[in-house]
Amino acid sequence: MKLYAPWEKAFKKVSTPFEEFLHAQTTTGLILIVMTIIALILANTSLYETYSHFFHMNIDFNVGSWALSHSLHHWINDGLMAIFFFLIGLEIKREITAGELSNLKVAILPILAAIGGMVFPALIYTSLNYETVGSAGWGIPMATDIAFAISALVLLGKRVPTALVTFLVALAIVDDLGAVIVIALFYTDTINMMALSLAGLMFVLMLAFNRFGIHMLLPYFIVGLLMWFFMLESGVHATIAGVLAALAIPSTPKRVPSTLTKEAKVLLDEYDKYPVDENYQINEEQKRILTNIRNKINEVETPAARLEHNLHLPVALIIIPIFALANAGIKIDFSSISTTIVEPVSLGIILGLIFGKVIGIFGVSYVAVKLKIAQLPKDSTLSQVFGVAFLGGIGFTMSIFVADLAFINNPELILQAKIGILSASLFSALFGYLWLRTISKK
Repeated sequence: MKLYAPWEKAFKKVSTPFEEFLHAQTTTGLILIVMTIIALILANTSLYETYSHFFHMNIDFNVGSWALSHSLHHWINDGLMAIFFFLIGLEIKREITAGELSNLKVAILPILAAIGGMVFPALIYTSLNYETVGSAGWGIPMATDIAFAISALVLLGKRVPTALVTFLVALAIVDDLGAVIVIALFYTDTINMMALSLAGLMFVLMLAFNRFGIHMLLPYFIVGLLMWFFMLESGVHATIAGVLAALAIPSTPKRVPSTLTKEAKVLLDEYDKYPVDENYQINEEQKRILTNIRNKINEVETPAARLEHNLHLPVALIIIPIFALANAGIKIDFSSISTTIVEPVSLGIILGLIFGKVIGIFGVSYVAVKLKIAQLPKDSTLSQVFGVAFLGGIGFTMSIFVADLAFINNPELILQAKIGILSASLFSALFGYLWLRTISKK
């Protein structure tokens, strides 16, 4: 006898980790659109002062003489976004160990396309901003917003082959890895070697936990939090701690999966020995058995997979929307936007995200396929890869993040960068979607 309503079936559908990933990214993309619109409205109405003051108010943590003081905007970008980068690290690890990037023959095309999609935008931007005040922004157009790009592709449904979605996911994962490396190596001003050494020590300790078979998450959480703090104090961007922590999380199960069935059957047989209460209440012994079964199920799932599953929705529904609300609020002077958009910083980002991404992703893919270095995704065409290359020009989240790092003490250049990012991302999203929907052929 089923005791739950029929509509609950929708919530009990079993999906694969890859499907969960796609759903989470699609959800994030749709919410990002809403939060970006809200942020732009707040920034361009009489509420601007309240909006700006709220995200720039200081939040302090004091323990005796020790104090840690940052603005709310800083806590979001360095604190909450560390969790976002932790999830990115888990996704990168999964793709490399068991996903699309684990097979070099399959992975070679998205890897080459992603590298091209990072190099050419940076070159275009640098050619327009060489030896100028905006030269530090070369990393801004390198990024692809995985949530927006995948959302646009998933909305096309059966118009695009599944393999093309997988190609974009793999490309975006490699792109994220490239962005992490760029942030770690090039967007650090001064380094506190003592704090950085302590952060490294915490990372080594987490790797030791993994090596000695510790699967409890609490030790990783405590040491990971310390690593984040030391990274914050070191001058290297604190979000890198999130990626490093993800790499240290065990990706092997505590128990061999093949033992689960036999042990679960024994426990279920024991569970069935107890009579059913007339109110369908289970007794304490049955609760113990169910807890035992639940623990055994958890032990055949890797900690990394469990964390990735549990973090998808909080990141999609809370962290990324808050980041968008705090960072997408651009006060636009429409009377001067025509001149702002052609400033070297804005123009470099626009041309980099649009033409640089297309040249890099499509151009490198075309050459790789023609030279038979790689093969197109199954059932897809070069025309469809061309459309995907435009979707790769949606920078948004990561591009805004890098812009804040590149021009940390220059609000005017941050404004120019964000206008360029929004303009290029909007054009890339619309053109890529319409191309794949109406022009490209299966």
